[in-house]
Amino acid sequence: MTDDSKKENVEEQIDQNLRKVFQSKLDEEVPDRFMELLAQLKEKEDQGRSHGQ
Repeated sequence: MTDDSKKENVEEQIDQNLRKVFQSKLDEEVPDRFMELLAQLKEKEDQGRSHGQ
C-alpha cells in the first residue's frame, strides 16, 4: 500500500465517522425545554404581529 492510498483510506474513515456523528445528532429529538422556548418565541412573535396591525 502506498502512502497516498493510506492517506485516502484514513481520510475516507474520517469522513465516514464524521457523517455518522452528524447523522446521530440529526436523529436526536429536540429536548422539551427547547420546544418550550420555541413556543414562547412564536407566541411573542404572533403577539407582536397582532398589535402591529
